[in-house]
Amino acid sequence: MGARGFFRWYGGARGGTVVPMTSLHTLRVFLGPDGEGGNPLGVFLDGGAIAPADRQAVAAELGFSETVFVDDRTTGELRIFTPAVELPLAGHPLVGTSWLLGVDMLRPPAGDVPTWTDGELTWIRARPEWATLYDLARLPSPADVDAFAIPGGDAMIGVWAWEDEAAGRVRARIFPNGIGIDEDEATGAAAIQFGALLGRDVIIRQGEGSELHSRPGADGTVAVGGRVALVSERSYTAAAVA
Repeated sequence: MGARGFFRWYGGARGGTVVPMTSLHTLRVFLGPDGEGGNPLGVFLDGGAIAPADRQAVAAELGFSETVFVDDRTTGELRIFTPAVELPLAGHPLVGTSWLLGVDMLRPPAGDVPTWTDGELTWIRARPEWATLYDLARLPSPADVDAFAIPGGDAMIGVWAWEDEAAGRVRARIFPNGIGIDEDEATGAAAIQFGALLGRDVIIRQGEGSELHSRPGADGTVAVGGRVALVSERSYTAAAVA
């Protein structure tokens, strides 16, 4: 099965019910330099095989922090869902999808997002106001960040500390509880926010081993980049809809 995926319609074991089959790519996005970490991402390159009304349920079933449905590979139009809500823009889905498609522009609902590759890093550039915003709290040390407890409820917070301020290295943990995620392994939206907040290039160590690069631009946008790897490609059959 090739990287471009496929879909077909058939009457099968569900008593002739017509159900869509397509190809699901699973990636890890924002890997650390040693290949560890990375936030799992599901991408349907043939997103049109799954009806818009069914996508939230599919994302919840898969359980990734985000799942992408590509509606047009040529124009880069796509939709992004967490297990609980749709997002107008999110960093790790766009970085991962850019790596998979090899395009120079993606078009989530928030607007046009330029993408490019520089060495082993894949980049996107977006406006901070397009991304999910977190209440970011600076803590005294990386040890305090590591000891911070998952807040629960509808919290949308992040905690961070300088690992090496002179070198621009940050330790962070992000808790998107309000959109159905207890703790995110790597959060591109937060990296966009860090770039805007700190006003300088930073490298963010997040989760168990992920690494995100953030570079604010003179025009008010922020670029976020990282390493991506393919975990698997498999056929996926959506559940029958009554």
